[in-house]
Amino acid sequence: MSQKCQNLQVDAIVAVESRGFIFGAPLACQMGKPFIPVRKEGKLPGETVSVAYTLEYGSNVMEMHLADVNEGDRVLIVDDVLATGGTLLATTELVEKAGGQVAGIGLLIELEGLGGRNVLGHYDIFSLIQY
Repeated sequence: MSQKCQNLQVDAIVAVESRGFIFGAPLACQMGKPFIPVRKEGKLPGETVSVAYTLEYGSNVMEMHLADVNEGDRVLIVDDVLATGGTLLATTELVEKAGGQVAGIGLLIELEGLGGRNVLGHYDIFSLIQY
């Protein structure tokens, strides 16, 4: 994953709870960039920005620290799997709500038959494994 990211110009790495942390934290460390966690509602202390979204089996709310992304910051969003795209779309909304720009989305696995890439439309997405 770090090889795919080496030429990206990013200010921070945003990772989605919780398996995204497994990839996002070491990637941020290797790239020398801040690590920003996105978590389910109520798990982060301090002031957060939140987005409610629907899933194929219900709804959820994701949060991120408001102060972690500055106006104009370019961020890479990292997660383990792209399925239907709901959680990652909510994460892009969090970044943009805080004033950041999504420079790309990096994934370990993309489940192509579930249409997540279509939901994420115009974002630059890479996955290491497509199934």
